[in-house]
Amino acid sequence: MKSFFIGNFEIKLPIIQGGMGVGISLNNLASAVANEGGIGVISSAGIGLLYPEYKGNYQQKSIWGLKEEIRKAREKTLGVIGVNIMVAISNFADMVRTSIEEGVDVIFSGAGLPMDLPSYLKPGSKTLLVPIVSSSRAAKLICDRWNSNYNYLPDAIVVEGPKAGGHLGFKADQIEDENYSLENLIPGVVSVAESYRGEKRIPVIAAGGITTGEDIARFMDLGASAVQMGSIFVPTDECDCSMEFKKVYIKSSRKDIRIIKSPVGLPGRAFDGEFLQNVSEGKEVPRNCPYHCIKTCDYTRSPYCIIKALYNAAKGNMKKGYAFAGSNAYLAEKISSVKEVIEKLKADFLLSKAAIQG
Repeated sequence: MKSFFIGNFEIKLPIIQGGMGVGISLNNLASAVANEGGIGVISSAGIGLLYPEYKGNYQQKSIWGLKEEIRKAREKTLGVIGVNIMVAISNFADMVRTSIEEGVDVIFSGAGLPMDLPSYLKPGSKTLLVPIVSSSRAAKLICDRWNSNYNYLPDAIVVEGPKAGGHLGFKADQIEDENYSLENLIPGVVSVAESYRGEKRIPVIAAGGITTGEDIARFMDLGASAVQMGSIFVPTDECDCSMEFKKVYIKSSRKDIRIIKSPVGLPGRAFDGEFLQNVSEGKEVPRNCPYHCIKTCDYTRSPYCIIKALYNAAKGNMKKGYAFAGSNAYLAEKISSVKEVIEKLKADFLLSKAAIQG
């Protein structure tokens, strides 16, 4: 696999580990991927729930928790560490400022368009900024807005297709429409990135449903410099979630993956289970909203509290939560180490390239 540059960082392994919350990708998984030469990513979503011992409200605990996760990751790796921050979260500004103050290498931001992300940079800040988009139109809009308002262009662009896990940037009827497939999205975003080549080299990162070395080769042939992979790293020793959560990936089949309507207001892909069945029967209606974690969430109209559900699942209480997953997550067969996963990806990639050349 060919290395690529993002800013001044040469990424030897062109794999970005996707940010997965709540509590799925934290310092342990992120540092393990970074140690293999990729970019390890800490998810900031719901991080305040993971640090109940810290005094203060949810927002204060979130700031403390993110600082702790970045610090712990730094202790375990000299590699490149990123933080995933959703635009939709109510403490978006706090999470961005904290990441920059802590000197995290990269911020990845999606679940909305991060139009003002460069405004948080301070003189001397070295944190790189990478938006996550689902169309060339969104990529162009962000590039133009950042360039005109902040004299800044993205350091890379992640384009996430409809086969991704978790919240999707597509309407329900677009998810199975081939016109919106990642294969069709990549060339357009690459074209947008190349239109700024005279000002800055912007690598494009393909994301969503990427599972094998053959997938990686295919998207690189379409012009991507790297790929983002999330679900493949869940059933690993280093993943920060509970063993019960990991077992869902191993024991499930294709028919267990479904598209849900999230309280966030977006469609999402997840493994079905008892909790989601109870949701469909109206048995998980929240009585209050102690966290105010999502800007668009109105608990009086919400079928359940998403942050509690995701937190419960990460901790192993699958009766009170569920697992987000990419479209191919059911292919997992066992718990492996991050190194084993990456070595298999490398081997499959080489076989795929050899087959094409042969």
